[in-house]
Amino acid sequence: MSFFISDALAEAAPAAQMPGIEGLLLPVGILVFFYFLFLRPQAKRTKEQKKMIELLSKGSEVVTNGGILGKVIDLDDNFVHLEVGENSTIRVQRHAVSSLMPKGTFKALSRKSRA
Repeated sequence: MSFFISDALAEAAPAAQMPGIEGLLLPVGILVFFYFLFLRPQAKRTKEQKKMIELLSKGSEVVTNGGILGKVIDLDDNFVHLEVGENSTIRVQRHAVSSLMPKGTFKALSRKSRA
């Protein structure tokens, strides 16, 4: 039978080689890329937001996450009392404050709305 069909001789399979450091470069590179693209900027924003919330004081003019502009009239550990108009105040959580506004913004805008 081997006269018509040549015998298939199996070659020895090459020994499995470990990829070494070259095999780790791509996954490590991807992790570093995602760290600088997503994790680091988010951590920086969170740190700035926390610092801004700690710096709140009476008289600060702020904007909430809902877009409400107000002036801080009272603070406690968890809540901020905001004056949003004449004789109208609201109470919001400290974490609902999204940004501090320059002094005079609240007064200037309240004058505009009266006119």
